Amino acid sequence: MARVLITDDAAFMRMQLKDIVSKLGHEVVGEAENGLVAIEKAKELGPDLITMDITMPEMNGVDATAEIKKVLPDVKIIMCSAMGQQGMVVDAIKAGASDFVVKPFNADRISESIAKVL
Repeated sequence: MARVLITDDAAFMRMQLKDIVSKLGHEVVGEAENGLVAIEKAKELGPDLITMDITMPEMNGVDATAEIKKVLPDVKIIMCSAMGQQGMVVDAIKAGASDFVVKPFNADRISESIAKVL
């Protein structure tokens, strides 16, 4: 079982991910609505896994991923983003993301990604 931090600026996406992750038997230890909050919560909670949206206010997911990996090099980060942001995928992987899921996603795809990175 992994301890998971969910990061997305859309409350309904956080709720959807929380539901999927919980049903898979993992513990959701926190939620963040932007990259800056994600960095603070990651330091505070020390999760095993973080789901990270790319496009968010305050700080985007790619920058937040790079910052989090500096302080928590072993944390696994799964980027979640809408179609048409393929260039961002490369940036996300360079920043330290372990996997990438395209929205809209389903529970199977999230399950597959979590299994792959853990």
